[in-house]
Amino acid sequence: MHTVRLTKRLEFSTAHRYHNPAWSEERNRAAFGRYNNPHGHNYLLEVTVSGAIDPVTGMVINLYDLKQVLEQVLVEFDHKNLNEDTPYFKDRIPTTENFAVVLWDKIGEQLWGARLAALRLFEEEDLSVDYEGRRIGKSPEVYLTRRYRFSAAHRLHTDALSEEENDRVFGKCNNPNGHGHNYTLEVTLRGEVMPETGMVTDLERLDRTVEERVLKRFDHRHLNDDKAFADKVTTGENLVVMLWNLLEKAVPAGTLHKIGLVETRDNYFEYAGPSAGRAS
Repeated sequence: MHTVRLTKRLEFSTAHRYHNPAWSEERNRAAFGRYNNPHGHNYLLEVTVSGAIDPVTGMVINLYDLKQVLEQVLVEFDHKNLNEDTPYFKDRIPTTENFAVVLWDKIGEQLWGARLAALRLFEEEDLSVDYEGRRIGKSPEVYLTRRYRFSAAHRLHTDALSEEENDRVFGKCNNPNGHGHNYTLEVTLRGEVMPETGMVTDLERLDRTVEERVLKRFDHRHLNDDKAFADKVTTGENLVVMLWNLLEKAVPAGTLHKIGLVETRDNYFEYAGPSAGRAS
């Protein structure tokens, strides 16, 4: 029997505000910053289901039926205010993390014929949450991904090889004057949703950390001029490991799950720390 996963996407629009009613206005502003203001988003929801292929229809689930389930769930949220118009956030803050968990529970209640395997919710293009139904104690465990962008030049070259060997190994990427990319950095944190804030991490603190440790250092620079690459080739592989090392100790311990680096539309690098992939 073959088990297949399939993913359906839908877009919808919703307003919300990060606010803990048990806190003072000052504490809310300090904790949530601009997210404490009422605002809205065009959300993108990706729902992944899995199951066996039906021998008669050739499908795991009829996509029309799946779309109907998702639309029935989203009608409660589309063009609504999460704080004011829905009952699900009376005792929890409508963060992306909490919203993903609510949608998981609602979809799971109505889904039949296939298993809900994963849910990804984009609040904006550069912020998404993944949830697979796991919990740490009573709190949901989610994966939050934040994207950042920087532009940098580099040249793939090593003094360990001759000029001819460098040209053969690296080709046009060995151009003496270098070349450049618009890099996209994806930082994924894993952790429990904290009841007081509804978040895995302080987003504004994460933004400041990436700005200070990565963007100021590499944006509109030549990577080969960076001292950390004095004895390393400026490949995407080496760069993604360096980015992990720069951020791993600057975020709450144990929360950094992986670093993704988009070099071009065709080249993507990913690193999840020195222990990832080791045989047990």
